Amino acid sequence: QVQLVESGGDLVQPGGSLRLSCVASGGTFRLYTMSWYRQGPGEQREMVARISRDGSPTLVDSVEGRFTISRDNAKNTMYLQMNNLEPEDTGVYYCRADLAIQTFWGQGTQVTVSL
Repeated sequence: QVQLVESGGDLVQPGGSLRLSCVASGGTFRLYTMSWYRQGPGEQREMVARISRDGSPTLVDSVEGRFTISRDNAKNTMYLQMNNLEPEDTGVYYCRADLAIQTFWGQGTQVTVSL
């Protein structure tokens, strides 16, 4: 079993920045494809960014140029640097790990972008 713990969520004003972290334990972190998902109020959970085992990033259009996903395999940690935040970025951000047919989720961290 892999345990994922997110942190870094907060209340921030539009235009502000946050860095989310996801620390993994109980598995071989470097083998997992890692992703960040977001669930806004009354919305379905959707992927925001993904990073492959070799570090190749994928970001959805709405965050391209504002968010950066990265990973540090030595620290078993994935990051999401979020800049120029918008109210539409508000939601619970979840960390996800995938390996073959196995999928693991964290408990989420709340990001609120508001004046």
